[in-house]
Amino acid sequence: MELSGRDENAHPLAERPLSVSAVFEESEGIAAARGLARSLLSDAQRTHGLSVSGRAMGAVQLVVSELVTNARKYAPGPCLLTLEIINEVVEVTVWDSEPRLPVAQEADPARVGQHGLEIVMALCRSFEMHREPVGKRIKAAVALADDSVGDVADRQAL
Repeated sequence: MELSGRDENAHPLAERPLSVSAVFEESEGIAAARGLARSLLSDAQRTHGLSVSGRAMGAVQLVVSELVTNARKYAPGPCLLTLEIINEVVEVTVWDSEPRLPVAQEADPARVGQHGLEIVMALCRSFEMHREPVGKRIKAAVALADDSVGDVADRQAL
């Protein structure tokens, strides 16, 4: 895992967003990706006084875990994880070398496994997938405050 872009200076978030990136290759664990997310959010709380709810802390780690797991499982070569805090939202971006975009399956409570994309989409304020010249980029945004997104049932009803 390589780290870059970590904001060690105490700049106001309005001046410069907080971000961190890491490359994961071969046998590196998903736990390291979750740890990177936890570290960024803890630093944002401690250094910048940003409010991060317990729900957001868990949701960001779960989104990171699911997206990096899928990249490592289905794409050859490394994957790049970037986490950026912008306007009280964490943007989780994962790039990998596989150009095929994942497809969320129909909800099926009897299905065992392959619910990761459904989970990610339910937790996020927004979700995007784009093919790149090489591979694809998936971006998911998670609100840091509990009340800024509203109830999941309300969002699904829209």
